[in-house]
Amino acid sequence: MKKLLISLALVASPLLAQAQVGVSVNIGEPGFYGQINLGNAAPPPVVYSQPVIVQAPPPGPEMAPLYLRVPPDHHKNWARYCHEYNACGRKVFFVSDDWYRNTYAPQYKREHGHDHDYDHREEHHDDHEHHDEHEHHEDH
Repeated sequence: MKKLLISLALVASPLLAQAQVGVSVNIGEPGFYGQINLGNAAPPPVVYSQPVIVQAPPPGPEMAPLYLRVPPDHHKNWARYCHEYNACGRKVFFVSDDWYRNTYAPQYKREHGHDHDYDHREEHHDDHEHHDEHEHHEDH
């Protein structure tokens, strides 16, 4: 019986590892990855001083750069991940994670009536959740 349970556990573990759970993470929360709408605010601290762009922009008037919060492995391999943010043909600045956690998120929560404090514990970057500008379009 013990061998049967071990065998079942070994068979089931890869299946469980592949299961995906849908989680909604909003702007201002620790696990949010996506576009940061600055409104009229000054540009925030960024990871790279120059914007990153991985393919030619579409024809037409030049679009303003995007400010995105992404996990470190995404900005380090931007050509691999830019499509997940609909940003391959756009100039992109990656906002500093410290700025997002310590300045933007608390201010966003105050302005939008979130009544719980921002949790500053270390985030887990293995479970990425990001949203593009079409999923969470909010005016700031």
